[in-house]
Amino acid sequence: MCIRLIIIILNLVARLGSRVYTMHMKKLISLISIMFVLAACTKNTNELGSKENPIKFYLVPAQDILTLTEQGKVLQKYLTKDLSLEFAIEVPASYVAVVEAFGSKRADVAILNTLGYVLANEKYGAEARLKLVNRGRDEYAGQIIVRDDSKIKSIKDLNGKKFAFVDPASTSGYLLPQRLFKQQGIKIKESIFAGKHDTVVTAVYQKQVDAGATFYTPPDDDGTPKDARWLLRTQYPDVYKKIRILQLTDPIPNDPLMFRKEMPEELKVKIVDSLKRYIKTEEGAKVLKDLYHITDFKEASDKDYDKIREYLKDVGMSAQEFVK
Repeated sequence: MCIRLIIIILNLVARLGSRVYTMHMKKLISLISIMFVLAACTKNTNELGSKENPIKFYLVPAQDILTLTEQGKVLQKYLTKDLSLEFAIEVPASYVAVVEAFGSKRADVAILNTLGYVLANEKYGAEARLKLVNRGRDEYAGQIIVRDDSKIKSIKDLNGKKFAFVDPASTSGYLLPQRLFKQQGIKIKESIFAGKHDTVVTAVYQKQVDAGATFYTPPDDDGTPKDARWLLRTQYPDVYKKIRILQLTDPIPNDPLMFRKEMPEELKVKIVDSLKRYIKTEEGAKVLKDLYHITDFKEASDKDYDKIREYLKDVGMSAQEFVK
Protein backbone atom coordinates (compact mmCIF):
# COMPACT_ATOMS: atom_id res chain seq x y z
CA MET A 1 0.00 0.00 0.00
CA CYS A 2 2.73 2.45 0.98
CA ILE A 3 4.83 1.70 -2.12
CA ARG A 4 1.82 2.17 -4.41
CA LEU A 5 1.02 5.52 -2.81
CA ILE A 6 4.62 6.68 -3.20
CA ILE A 7 4.51 5.89 -6.93
CA ILE A 8 1.29 7.89 -7.33
CA ILE A 9 2.78 10.91 -5.57
CA LEU A 10 5.96 10.79 -7.65
CA ASN A 11 3.96 10.61 -10.87
CA LEU A 12 1.82 13.54 -9.78
CA VAL A 13 4.86 15.66 -8.98
CA ALA A 14 6.43 14.81 -12.36
CA ARG A 15 3.29 15.88 -14.24
CA LEU A 16 2.91 19.13 -12.34
CA GLY A 17 6.53 20.21 -12.86
CA SER A 18 6.91 23.95 -12.36
CA ARG A 19 3.17 24.35 -11.93
CA VAL A 20 3.56 23.06 -8.39
CA TYR A 21 4.54 26.55 -7.38
CA THR A 22 1.30 28.04 -8.72
CA MET A 23 -1.00 25.49 -7.13
CA HIS A 24 -3.67 26.63 -4.77
CA MET A 25 -2.24 26.72 -1.25
CA LYS A 26 -4.79 24.22 0.04
CA LYS A 27 -3.75 21.66 -2.58
CA LEU A 28 -0.11 22.17 -1.76
CA ILE A 29 -0.77 21.62 1.95
CA SER A 30 -2.72 18.46 1.13
CA LEU A 31 0.18 17.18 -0.95
CA ILE A 32 2.65 17.85 1.85
CA SER A 33 0.36 16.12 4.36
CA ILE A 34 0.23 13.04 2.16
CA MET A 35 4.02 13.00 2.04
CA PHE A 36 4.18 13.03 5.84
CA VAL A 37 1.72 10.15 5.98
CA LEU A 38 3.86 8.25 3.53
CA ALA A 39 6.96 8.81 5.64
CA ALA A 40 5.19 7.47 8.71
CA CYS A 41 3.82 4.54 6.72
CA THR A 42 7.26 3.61 5.42
CA LYS A 43 8.72 3.78 8.92
CA ASN A 44 6.04 1.50 10.35
CA THR A 45 6.87 -1.30 7.92
CA ASN A 46 10.30 -1.58 9.56
CA GLU A 47 9.07 -1.68 13.14
CA LEU A 48 9.87 -4.79 15.18
CA GLY A 49 7.11 -7.31 14.57
CA SER A 50 6.47 -6.31 10.95
CA LYS A 51 6.97 -8.65 7.98
CA GLU A 52 10.13 -6.76 7.07
CA ASN A 53 11.42 -6.96 10.65
CA PRO A 54 9.92 -9.99 12.46
CA ILE A 55 10.59 -10.70 16.12
CA LYS A 56 13.45 -13.23 16.14
CA PHE A 57 12.75 -16.05 18.60
CA TYR A 58 15.71 -18.42 19.15
CA LEU A 59 15.51 -21.95 20.53
CA VAL A 60 18.58 -23.51 22.14
CA PRO A 61 19.60 -26.67 20.20
CA ALA A 62 19.64 -28.91 23.27
CA GLN A 63 17.99 -31.92 21.63
CA ASP A 64 16.61 -33.27 18.34
CA ILE A 65 16.71 -30.41 15.82
CA LEU A 66 13.79 -31.79 13.79
CA THR A 67 11.51 -31.75 16.83
CA LEU A 68 12.59 -28.23 17.76
CA THR A 69 12.04 -27.03 14.20
CA GLU A 70 8.62 -28.64 13.79
CA GLN A 71 7.26 -27.53 17.14
CA GLY A 72 8.89 -24.14 16.67
CA LYS A 73 6.79 -23.60 13.54
CA VAL A 74 3.61 -24.29 15.49
CA LEU A 75 4.73 -21.86 18.20
CA GLN A 76 5.53 -19.24 15.56
CA LYS A 77 2.07 -19.58 14.00
CA TYR A 78 0.40 -19.19 17.39
CA LEU A 79 2.37 -16.10 18.43
CA THR A 80 1.79 -14.41 15.07
CA LYS A 81 -1.96 -14.98 15.30
CA ASP A 82 -2.31 -14.18 19.00
CA LEU A 83 -0.30 -10.94 18.95
CA SER A 84 -0.85 -9.83 15.34
CA LEU A 85 2.92 -9.56 15.01
CA GLU A 86 5.36 -11.37 12.76
CA PHE A 87 7.76 -13.89 14.34
CA ALA A 88 10.69 -15.87 12.99
CA ILE A 89 11.77 -18.98 14.91
CA GLU A 90 15.47 -19.87 14.68
CA VAL A 91 17.29 -23.04 15.83
CA PRO A 92 21.04 -22.35 15.52
CA ALA A 93 23.86 -24.86 15.49
CA SER A 94 25.17 -24.26 19.03
CA TYR A 95 24.38 -22.75 22.40
CA VAL A 96 26.95 -19.98 21.93
CA ALA A 97 25.36 -19.06 18.59
CA VAL A 98 22.22 -18.09 20.52
CA VAL A 99 24.27 -15.94 22.90
CA GLU A 100 26.09 -14.15 20.10
CA ALA A 101 22.83 -13.54 18.25
CA PHE A 102 21.90 -11.24 21.14
CA GLY A 103 25.16 -9.37 20.73
CA SER A 104 24.53 -8.75 17.03
CA LYS A 105 20.80 -8.04 17.66
CA ARG A 106 19.79 -10.96 15.45
CA ALA A 107 17.87 -12.42 18.42
CA ASP A 108 15.12 -10.61 20.30
CA VAL A 109 13.85 -13.40 22.54
CA ALA A 110 15.08 -16.91 23.30
CA ILE A 111 14.69 -19.99 25.42
CA LEU A 112 18.26 -20.62 26.48
CA ASN A 113 20.02 -22.81 29.02
CA THR A 114 21.10 -21.30 32.32
CA LEU A 115 24.84 -20.95 31.66
CA GLY A 116 24.09 -19.53 28.23
CA TYR A 117 21.80 -16.98 29.85
CA VAL A 118 24.44 -15.94 32.40
CA LEU A 119 26.90 -15.47 29.54
CA ALA A 120 24.38 -13.46 27.47
CA ASN A 121 23.61 -11.32 30.50
CA GLU A 122 27.29 -10.81 31.28
CA LYS A 123 28.18 -9.82 27.72
CA TYR A 124 25.05 -8.17 26.36
CA GLY A 125 22.68 -7.44 29.25
CA ALA A 126 20.06 -10.02 28.24
CA GLU A 127 17.09 -10.15 30.64
CA ALA A 128 15.38 -13.24 32.11
CA ARG A 129 11.61 -12.89 32.51
CA LEU A 130 10.22 -16.43 32.86
CA LYS A 131 11.64 -19.65 34.24
CA LEU A 132 10.56 -22.92 32.64
CA VAL A 133 8.76 -25.30 35.01
CA ASN A 134 8.69 -29.09 34.63
CA ARG A 135 5.97 -30.87 36.60
CA GLY A 136 6.08 -28.30 39.39
CA ARG A 137 9.88 -28.18 39.56
CA ASP A 138 11.96 -25.14 38.65
CA GLU A 139 15.30 -26.92 39.14
CA TYR A 140 16.96 -29.91 37.52
CA ALA A 141 20.41 -31.54 37.70
CA GLY A 142 23.18 -32.95 35.60
CA GLN A 143 23.96 -36.65 35.46
CA ILE A 144 27.03 -38.71 34.63
CA ILE A 145 26.07 -41.77 32.58
CA VAL A 146 27.93 -44.97 31.65
CA ARG A 147 27.02 -48.26 30.01
CA ASP A 148 25.56 -50.78 32.39
CA ASP A 149 28.25 -53.31 31.43
CA SER A 150 31.03 -50.79 32.14
CA LYS A 151 33.62 -51.44 34.82
CA ILE A 152 33.21 -47.83 35.95
CA LYS A 153 31.49 -48.10 39.33
CA SER A 154 32.20 -44.70 40.90
CA ILE A 155 33.09 -41.18 39.84
CA LYS A 156 36.74 -41.86 40.72
CA ASP A 157 36.89 -44.53 38.01
CA LEU A 158 36.58 -41.80 35.35
CA ASN A 159 40.27 -40.95 35.74
CA GLY A 160 42.00 -41.50 32.41
CA LYS A 161 38.74 -42.20 30.52
CA LYS A 162 37.19 -40.75 27.34
CA PHE A 163 34.24 -38.50 28.12
CA ALA A 164 31.44 -36.80 26.15
CA PHE A 165 30.19 -33.34 27.12
CA VAL A 166 27.27 -31.57 25.44
CA ASP A 167 28.43 -28.04 24.61
CA PRO A 168 30.91 -25.52 26.10
CA ALA A 169 27.92 -23.41 27.21
CA SER A 170 25.89 -26.31 28.63
CA THR A 171 25.20 -26.21 32.36
CA SER A 172 24.33 -29.84 33.06
CA GLY A 173 26.40 -31.08 30.14
CA TYR A 174 29.65 -29.23 30.93
CA LEU A 175 29.81 -26.73 33.82
CA LEU A 176 28.47 -28.99 36.58
CA PRO A 177 30.49 -32.06 35.50
CA GLN A 178 33.66 -29.96 35.33
CA ARG A 179 32.94 -28.59 38.78
CA LEU A 180 32.39 -32.13 40.05
CA PHE A 181 35.64 -33.36 38.48
CA LYS A 182 37.57 -30.48 40.03
CA GLN A 183 36.10 -31.22 43.46
CA GLN A 184 36.94 -34.92 43.14
CA GLY A 185 40.37 -34.43 41.53
CA ILE A 186 39.40 -36.36 38.40
CA LYS A 187 41.48 -36.06 35.25
CA ILE A 188 39.74 -37.01 32.01
CA LYS A 189 42.14 -38.37 29.40
CA GLU A 190 40.13 -37.28 26.34
CA SER A 191 36.86 -35.43 25.83
CA ILE A 192 34.52 -34.47 23.01
CA PHE A 193 31.59 -32.06 22.61
CA ALA A 194 28.64 -33.98 21.17
CA GLY A 195 26.46 -30.90 20.64
CA LYS A 196 23.18 -32.23 22.06
CA HIS A 197 22.10 -34.29 25.08
CA ASP A 198 20.68 -37.15 23.02
CA THR A 199 23.94 -37.32 21.05
CA VAL A 200 25.86 -37.79 24.29
CA VAL A 201 23.60 -40.70 25.22
CA THR A 202 24.13 -42.20 21.77
CA ALA A 203 27.92 -41.89 22.10
CA VAL A 204 27.86 -43.78 25.40
CA TYR A 205 25.38 -46.38 24.10
CA GLN A 206 27.54 -47.07 21.04
CA LYS A 207 30.74 -47.23 23.13
CA GLN A 208 32.28 -44.24 21.37
CA VAL A 209 33.15 -42.88 24.83
CA ASP A 210 33.42 -44.36 28.31
CA ALA A 211 30.98 -41.93 29.93
CA GLY A 212 29.09 -38.70 29.34
CA ALA A 213 27.20 -35.83 30.93
CA THR A 214 23.56 -34.93 30.24
CA PHE A 215 20.55 -33.40 32.00
CA TYR A 216 18.59 -35.23 34.68
CA THR A 217 14.97 -34.74 35.70
CA PRO A 218 13.14 -37.04 38.15
CA PRO A 219 10.96 -39.90 36.81
CA ASP A 220 7.22 -39.55 36.31
CA ASP A 221 4.88 -40.65 39.08
CA ASP A 222 4.63 -44.04 37.37
CA GLY A 223 8.42 -44.45 37.54
CA THR A 224 9.19 -43.69 33.88
CA PRO A 225 12.62 -42.04 33.68
CA LYS A 226 12.57 -38.57 32.09
CA ASP A 227 16.28 -37.80 31.94
CA ALA A 228 18.18 -37.52 28.63
CA ARG A 229 17.82 -41.26 27.94
CA TRP A 230 14.10 -40.62 27.40
CA LEU A 231 14.95 -38.77 24.17
CA LEU A 232 16.20 -42.03 22.64
CA ARG A 233 13.56 -44.44 23.93
CA THR A 234 12.20 -45.00 20.40
CA GLN A 235 15.55 -45.38 18.65
CA TYR A 236 16.99 -47.59 21.41
CA PRO A 237 14.13 -49.34 23.29
CA ASP A 238 16.65 -50.88 25.69
CA VAL A 239 18.36 -47.57 26.50
CA TYR A 240 17.26 -47.63 30.14
CA LYS A 241 18.81 -51.07 30.59
CA LYS A 242 21.99 -50.38 28.64
CA ILE A 243 22.73 -46.93 30.14
CA ARG A 244 22.86 -46.29 33.89
CA ILE A 245 23.29 -43.14 35.94
CA LEU A 246 26.63 -43.08 37.76
CA GLN A 247 26.13 -39.87 39.75
CA LEU A 248 24.04 -36.69 39.84
CA THR A 249 25.34 -33.13 40.12
CA ASP A 250 24.11 -30.32 42.34
CA PRO A 251 20.80 -28.63 41.38
CA ILE A 252 20.52 -26.16 38.50
CA PRO A 253 17.87 -23.42 38.05
CA ASN A 254 15.62 -24.23 35.10
CA ASP A 255 16.20 -22.49 31.77
CA PRO A 256 14.85 -18.96 31.27
CA LEU A 257 12.83 -17.20 28.61
CA MET A 258 15.03 -14.16 27.96
CA PHE A 259 14.90 -10.92 25.99
CA ARG A 260 17.28 -8.56 24.27
CA LYS A 261 17.88 -5.61 26.60
CA GLU A 262 16.87 -2.94 24.07
CA MET A 263 13.62 -4.64 23.07
CA PRO A 264 10.55 -2.47 23.86
CA GLU A 265 9.08 -3.29 27.26
CA GLU A 266 5.58 -3.44 25.81
CA LEU A 267 6.60 -6.29 23.50
CA LYS A 268 8.30 -8.21 26.31
CA VAL A 269 5.11 -8.08 28.37
CA LYS A 270 2.93 -9.12 25.43
CA ILE A 271 5.09 -12.16 24.63
CA VAL A 272 5.26 -13.26 28.27
CA ASP A 273 1.48 -12.99 28.65
CA SER A 274 0.90 -14.79 25.34
CA LEU A 275 3.06 -17.76 26.34
CA LYS A 276 1.30 -17.98 29.70
CA ARG A 277 -2.02 -18.21 27.86
CA TYR A 278 -0.67 -20.70 25.33
CA ILE A 279 0.51 -23.27 27.85
CA LYS A 280 -3.02 -23.42 29.28
CA THR A 281 -4.37 -24.63 25.93
CA GLU A 282 -4.30 -28.21 24.67
CA GLU A 283 -2.08 -27.33 21.71
CA GLY A 284 0.25 -25.15 23.76
CA ALA A 285 0.68 -27.77 26.48
CA LYS A 286 1.76 -30.33 23.87
CA VAL A 287 4.05 -28.02 21.89
CA LEU A 288 5.88 -26.65 24.92
CA LYS A 289 6.24 -30.08 26.50
CA ASP A 290 7.67 -31.46 23.26
CA LEU A 291 10.10 -28.55 23.02
CA TYR A 292 11.73 -28.61 26.46
CA HIS A 293 9.43 -30.60 28.81
CA ILE A 294 7.75 -27.32 29.82
CA THR A 295 4.56 -27.80 31.84
CA ASP A 296 4.30 -24.26 33.24
CA PHE A 297 6.08 -20.93 33.59
CA LYS A 298 7.24 -19.03 36.65
CA GLU A 299 8.20 -15.36 36.92
CA ALA A 300 11.98 -14.98 36.89
CA SER A 301 14.66 -12.34 37.32
CA ASP A 302 18.43 -12.23 36.97
CA LYS A 303 19.03 -13.03 40.65
CA ASP A 304 17.45 -16.47 40.14
CA TYR A 305 20.63 -17.44 38.31
CA ASP A 306 23.16 -16.33 40.93
CA LYS A 307 23.63 -20.02 41.80
CA ILE A 308 25.26 -20.51 38.38
CA ARG A 309 27.60 -17.61 39.10
CA GLU A 310 28.56 -19.34 42.36
CA TYR A 311 29.28 -22.55 40.45
CA LEU A 312 31.51 -20.58 38.09
CA LYS A 313 33.42 -19.19 41.07
CA ASP A 314 33.99 -22.78 42.20
CA VAL A 315 35.85 -23.48 38.96
CA GLY A 316 37.60 -20.11 39.18
CA MET A 317 36.19 -18.54 36.00
CA SER A 318 33.68 -16.04 34.70
CA ALA A 319 31.09 -17.21 32.18
CA GLN A 320 33.11 -15.79 29.29
CA GLU A 321 36.31 -17.46 30.47
CA PHE A 322 34.61 -20.79 31.05
CA VAL A 323 32.92 -20.99 27.65
CA LYS A 324 36.20 -20.14 25.91
